[in-house]
Order: sequence, then structure tokens, then C-alpha cells
Amino acid sequence: MDWLLRAALAHVGRGNLRVTSARDITYTFGDGSGVPIAVRFMSRSAQRAVVLDPDLKLGEAYMDGTFAVERGTIADFVDLVARHQDGAAWRWWAAPASAVRFARRRIAQLNLRRQARRNVAHHYDLDGRLYALFLDADRQYSCGYFETPNQSLDDAQLAKKRHLAAKLLIEDGHRLLDIGCGFGGLALYAAEFCGAKVTGITLSQEQLAAARGRAEEQNAGAGRGRGRLDFRALDYRDVTGCFERIVSVGMFEHVGVNFYDTFFAKCAKLLTEDGVMVLHAIGRPNGPSSTQAWLAKYIFPGGYIPALSEVLPAIERAGLLVTDVEILRLHYAETLTAWRDRFVAHRDEVARLYDARFVRMWEFYLAVAETAFRRNNMMVFQIQLAKRQGVVPITRDYIMHAEGRLRVLEAARRAPLRLAGE
Repeated sequence: MDWLLRAALAHVGRGNLRVTSARDITYTFGDGSGVPIAVRFMSRSAQRAVVLDPDLKLGEAYMDGTFAVERGTIADFVDLVARHQDGAAWRWWAAPASAVRFARRRIAQLNLRRQARRNVAHHYDLDGRLYALFLDADRQYSCGYFETPNQSLDDAQLAKKRHLAAKLLIEDGHRLLDIGCGFGGLALYAAEFCGAKVTGITLSQEQLAAARGRAEEQNAGAGRGRGRLDFRALDYRDVTGCFERIVSVGMFEHVGVNFYDTFFAKCAKLLTEDGVMVLHAIGRPNGPSSTQAWLAKYIFPGGYIPALSEVLPAIERAGLLVTDVEILRLHYAETLTAWRDRFVAHRDEVARLYDARFVRMWEFYLAVAETAFRRNNMMVFQIQLAKRQGVVPITRDYIMHAEGRLRVLEAARRAPLRLAGE
């Protein structure tokens, strides 16, 4: 199979890659520039599998230790391959498997209530100490908003919350529904600095427990957010009531293409006539596709990153108006770089929580995700929605002004930051 291995990597024109095959023969690719990378296949079966189906088998081989990185990192290797993937020969022979996955995507994303709970538990109900090791102090497990190139992860995540709150135009006493509230950071921010009465929903038991613990502290305090937080284990399809504001951050990727109409129809029903909603989600730039095979199997079962061409028709059918769309380019790449650096720095602690195979699995996940945003043009979109044209100002100046007001409030009433994991 060495000839196929050479064919698979022959397109690598720039870089410094050394590959040792399972037959212990070394091949070099690239022009010798850049970071030196050396990898080795430990078995013929692993080499064959990776060459024939790299979307699934490369990650599996790295997890299992049958594909080893001897120089550089797995992130370096994934980045090098991604930079040259347009001319990759393996894309031709891997195309049938990709076509099958696209044909089956509606089955893979059939996120009925019970399956949705299982899918969420698979990823989000891991030991909470894991997330505390690499997230910011507020445990924001979604894309930060980097206002400056050298901004810290904690400041970028605070800026993300501020940016969303500004777009939501929250006024004191507004009822806010946070769909997929995570560890509760955005809800706490909206209650404390905007005066919102927040209902946060999640299917993750780990996140729910953490969010409720934080809510108990804030509800018992003397700040503006006192008594304004309610976190529930609830599927978005089962929410009742009316809300002046709705926000969803990093949850829509778990809805599935079968349920886009259901999701937006439910949001339209819950939103008051003068209400505002902001949807923050990852998007793909090149039209409908399927979830990368390895990520679907090991990291996000039932998950899917939509194209805007799949989302906007469902919004229209729900009778909602798009009042603003913002594309965040490279913000998630920077976020993932920070997460990966922190994760690698704590890999021994992660191994004590789980094992070495789990560490390699998450290293690969963070590397692949970062590369997708940095090299494959993945992005984050923020779509602002309403039922009437006039509820949102007709220019975007209000966002900047609202962020300015929130910065003043943060400076005046900022609570001491908690260390991650506390």
C-alpha cells in the first residue's frame, strides 16, 4: 500500500513532512520549509485504513496509537494536510464514502427527544473538571469574540456575552429564554448587567448542576441579578410561555436538519410580537454537506454544522424576519487555539481523569476543529430575528453604544472572577 500512501500525499508542495510507512520505509513530502513534521504508521492495517478513508480512520488511528506523531504535533500534521487538500488524490477515492454519509445524514441527525438527550450526554456530561482545565473562568464552551488580536480568552468570552446582550436590546424586566444555556455564564450576565429574568434550558445534567449552583449564589446575593435566574432540564420543543428575548448560543448545531422548521416555529411561538431573538451558531461556507465522519462518531453524535442556505428558508417559513446577520471569521480559530494550548498543558491531568486514549482523542478533536475554521473557511453566524421591522434600530450604531454602556456597568459592578473549576 505504500504506492497509495505516496499518491495520497504527493500534492503536498510546501512544508516539511516525513512519513514512515508500516514497512519502515521513510518518504519525504514538501519543499522542506516550515515546521518539521514526522509521523509513522505502526501497522499495515492502520495505514491502509487511513489512506482509504482518512475522514474516519486518521482520528481512530491516532487515538489507538497506530498512527504516531514523532516530531511536531497532530495539529501541525492536520494543518499541513488541510492546506493542501484541494489537490489531494485521496479525495477522489474517498468520495463514495462521503456521498453515502451525505445520503444518510437525515438518519444520523434524527434528534428526537430521547436521542437528543443521549447525544448531549455523550459530550457535555463528561467530568466537569475536564472543561475547567481548558475553558475560560466563566466556562464559555462556544466561540469567543476577539476585539483585538492579542485579547485574552477570558476577555474575548466576556466580549462575546456583551456583544450578544447588545444585539438583544435587553431592558430591565425582560423575560429572556436561553436555549442551550451551557454552564450559565450568558444567563448570569444578562441578569446581572441587563436586568433580565432568565430561563435557561439544557439537556446536560452536568451543565445544569453547575448553572444551578451559580444561580443559587447570584440569587442569594445583593446584585441586580438576584432572583432572576431559573435553569431547567428541558428540550426546546417543550418550552411554554412568552419571552421578550430569546438567545441560543452553540446549541443549533445539535438540532439536526430534520428539525429546523420545528426549531424556528417554536421560537416564533414563544417570542412576543415586539420580541428579539439572536441565534449564534457555527456555519459552513460551501452549501449543505454532512458531518465529518470521525467527529460524528466520537465527539458530536447527531451534530451538524449548517449552511446559511439551509437555515434561512426555515426562518422564512416560520414567519420570522431577519433583521441582522453578522459573520465572525477566524474568531473560533483563535478560541480553539487557546483551548488546545490549555488542554495540552493539562494533558496529564486529563489522563488521570480518563486515559491516554481519551487525551489523544481530544487533542485530535481540537486540532481538527481549529483547522476547519482556520483553513476551511468555517465561521460563526449571528442572526438577529424579530416579528416586526420596527423593533430593532435601522442602523447598527446601537450595538456599539449598548456595548459601551455595558462596559461601564461591568467596571462598576464586576464580581470577582472565579477560577475555572471553582
